[in-house]
Amino acid sequence: MKTIFITGLTLLTSFLTWLKPAEPETKTIPVCHGNDMSALAADPNFAMLHANPRSFTYRGAGDMVKFSTPDGQSANGFLLKAKKPSDKWLLVYQEWWGLNDNIKQEAEKYYNDLDNVNVLAVDMYDGKVATQREDAMKYMQAADRNRLQSIMKGAIAYAGPKAQFASVGWCFGGMLSLQSAMLAGKQAKGCVMYYGRPEQDVEKLKTLETDVLGIFGSKDKGITVESVKQFEENMAKAGEKVEIKLYDADHAFANPSNPGFDKVAAEDAYKRSLAYLKNRLKA
Repeated sequence: MKTIFITGLTLLTSFLTWLKPAEPETKTIPVCHGNDMSALAADPNFAMLHANPRSFTYRGAGDMVKFSTPDGQSANGFLLKAKKPSDKWLLVYQEWWGLNDNIKQEAEKYYNDLDNVNVLAVDMYDGKVATQREDAMKYMQAADRNRLQSIMKGAIAYAGPKAQFASVGWCFGGMLSLQSAMLAGKQAKGCVMYYGRPEQDVEKLKTLETDVLGIFGSKDKGITVESVKQFEENMAKAGEKVEIKLYDADHAFANPSNPGFDKVAAEDAYKRSLAYLKNRLKA
């Protein structure tokens, strides 16, 4: 009798378990632009954070320039030169799409709102620009870490040894903005990173000669709130200053060509970044 009861109870438990709705699958996306960028770029979950950008054609000022890089090659940039001679420079770093017309427009926006600052949007893909996420995945997978560093060093050298730098970038470029600030050493005066992968190595963060403004989205599944908090903690351990602003928004919320553009959050973030950059690039 006891055996029959246990068997019946087991069958009932199994039946109730079968009736219970399945828990939704939780997909973990690696931290945006993590240590292995190639593997991350191949992750379809990561790619889905990026809606294909709306078509946009830039019709403003500025010129494409070429500069030498330490690896014996050359690189490109989109330059908006200060109206009067100036040692103040803003380096602008692209999203994973490449140096497209949207980035040129963002560069011009900072150029118009800052006081006599040279603005250089750096081409990190050597001329390649994606309009579809599938192409952006390929370009980011192919981005060689050494080449990226060489391009940043070339841009810094192009501005000259007396240049004072601030940097800004979004997503892939947010990560590069922080790396660029470390490469610029004592020439670095400011760094703005929009939802890019934070450097978490405390020893590397100790090399920063500037504070950092970090702008993130609390709904971002690529750059989690936890990873941002870890960045804050590691900056404190490194003895560095960082200001973090979290918006109730998704990844790439500040890109006006993004169908998921959050106008209110983007405008506030821009005002915050502009005030920061004006303070760091004072005459």
